[in-house]
Amino acid sequence: MIYRQLLDLFDILDSPAASGQAVVDYLRTIDPACDAETYTLTGEKGSTDMVRVRIPGSCGRASGGSAPTMGLLGRLGGLGARPERIGFVSDGDGALCALACAAKLIDMHAKGDVLPGDVFVSTHVCPHAPTAPHKPVPFMGSPVSMAEVNREEVAGSAVASQGSSGAAGQWPLDAILSVDTTKGNRIMNHRGFMISPTVKDGCILPVADDLVTLMEIATGRPARAFPLSQFDITPYGNGLYHLNSILQPATATYAPVVGVAITTETAVPGCATGATHLSDVAEAGTFMIEAAKAFGAGDCRFYDEDELALFHKRYGEFTVLQGMGALPAENPNA
Repeated sequence: MIYRQLLDLFDILDSPAASGQAVVDYLRTIDPACDAETYTLTGEKGSTDMVRVRIPGSCGRASGGSAPTMGLLGRLGGLGARPERIGFVSDGDGALCALACAAKLIDMHAKGDVLPGDVFVSTHVCPHAPTAPHKPVPFMGSPVSMAEVNREEVAGSAVASQGSSGAAGQWPLDAILSVDTTKGNRIMNHRGFMISPTVKDGCILPVADDLVTLMEIATGRPARAFPLSQFDITPYGNGLYHLNSILQPATATYAPVVGVAITTETAVPGCATGATHLSDVAEAGTFMIEAAKAFGAGDCRFYDEDELALFHKRYGEFTVLQGMGALPAENPNA
């Protein structure tokens, strides 16, 4: 249960003065020795503070072991749309959820409940973000490019064509859960959260059975998965419609990625205030923590490696979908 962490962090993030440093300071009240950092990214439309946290596992790489590392990424454009909107916007739920997971895992580690594998948590804190037109309801924009945020979040597991930050290799991720508010649509009419099929190397794979089981345990209800199109797993900026940014990390990593979508029964704009439901965020975060436990212990698979290898043998590689592609006029061989 992560309600305490959610309430503490909501107070920090629901402010025009919200910052990455304020988040890191809070995490260090839980454990002064926690491995957390923040730094600023600046773009054409403003700036945002990246926050990255690693919670070492008993058998993880941080301690010289070989247990796999789970990445928990909080996706968003911004926490607030000031001065256009006053208060915490719906789009901020992804950051709130990921940071609450980090706080809970740090607390568990400090008390002696150490997971087998390392867990890496990353998101960004931006209380002043632009809005963006989108149908059926407006989205939140971002002051920095999606590609830049992707590289910072998946550093160490980034695809070679896009590179990674100066911290490459510091945070190698073996699997990723990407949590994002996904309320601005008319196809996911369910209050709570849903998971996506696994996405890896430009391929949309089957929904992971192990994650279905963990989701049903965390919620006490039947699991729900949401549909993806090929458009959704291509990079932003290519002119194609995207459900939202939830699967954008899959364009910048070799690791398998699963989206954790916080959803509603009606279409809610990403820039709407008063639209955060802590019970839904808590369920999503609890599921992510349980998945991190199981993944580090080797008890949770995101996909069947043999089946994917057979797919590639029959149909080839689809990594072209991780890049921007080329229009016929741009491709001399077209």
